Amino acid sequence: MARVYNFSAGPSMLPEQVLKTAAAEMLDYKGSGQSVMEMSHRSKWFDDIIKEAEALMRELYKIPDNYKVLFLQGGASAQFSAIPLNFMNGSGKADYIITGQWAKKAFQEAQKYGDVKAVASSADKTFSYIPKTKAEDFREDADYVYICMNNTIYGTVYKELPPVGDKVLIADVSSCALSEPLDISKFGMVYFGAQKNVAPAGLVVAIIREDLLGNARDITPVMMNYKIQADAESLYNTPPCYTIYICKLVLEWLKANGGLDAMKERNEKKAKLLYDFLDNSKMFRGTVVPEDRSLMNVPFVTDDDELNAKFVKEATEAGLVNLKGHRTVGGMRASIYNAMPYEGVEKLVEFMAEFEKANS
Repeated sequence: MARVYNFSAGPSMLPEQVLKTAAAEMLDYKGSGQSVMEMSHRSKWFDDIIKEAEALMRELYKIPDNYKVLFLQGGASAQFSAIPLNFMNGSGKADYIITGQWAKKAFQEAQKYGDVKAVASSADKTFSYIPKTKAEDFREDADYVYICMNNTIYGTVYKELPPVGDKVLIADVSSCALSEPLDISKFGMVYFGAQKNVAPAGLVVAIIREDLLGNARDITPVMMNYKIQADAESLYNTPPCYTIYICKLVLEWLKANGGLDAMKERNEKKAKLLYDFLDNSKMFRGTVVPEDRSLMNVPFVTDDDELNAKFVKEATEAGLVNLKGHRTVGGMRASIYNAMPYEGVEKLVEFMAEFEKANS
């Protein structure tokens, strides 16, 4: 069977070259006589893999030397608890901006551990925009400010960071990780679940400024204590070895294809093709205000639920899969991450044009 174009929000498609390399090395990784799935995380083989992955991550993101790069488990959702346990320990206050389901869940979890304030929200319009904030919206003594950089479900993204001054800014960048350059020095921490743009599910990468480490509460579970994980170089226990290996292959692919500047150019070209079609369609329309549109996740709808369902069904039959939108938005969503080729978006737009013609 021919490979489909997979528009899933995650787990998402991986670069074909990465899959071919992994397949070629499945039974014998570089003369080790074993798969990465089988080898000890204490072996020289895996030590090289995780060190190479970190070096590539640092190179691609231009990560300053005073930041730790951690390869963790528990997904992004585990960090909803770990972040307040590690960092909300000065004033016991934190400010959150609610731009979607994941920011909301992070906010709700943090409320268990201190004085947590929602300083802004776009819930009033189904998270279809990024709320504007001013410096005075944030409490002077907040231990940190938290945002979700790109909102997978709702298709919005921060084009400009909120004006937090010298406060610690923490960002979940799960669905836009490595899609374009990012100035890590503007953040106290960024983290991302790998399954949207970087690797299969099972890995979360956390990039944390070193001076923030070492203040975790006594009740913090050992696996959620970032200082312990940093001191152990992400090897406190058995990490998700194979997922880290695939992450390394993806990072190699990114570097070989021009790095993050080139990836941004590619992603902007893909997104423009789809958004231009939506803006000129009489049947389909995007759900996000133009100034806050994501390059990665593109929700769109018709005005008829039955037509939406028909579109998803026929698109699937045409090899354009996982286009059904999240239940809170409805309609469709095309996630066009790094690994989605331009040709895949072309095929989608061609299919949309044909569907519109046939159903008008």
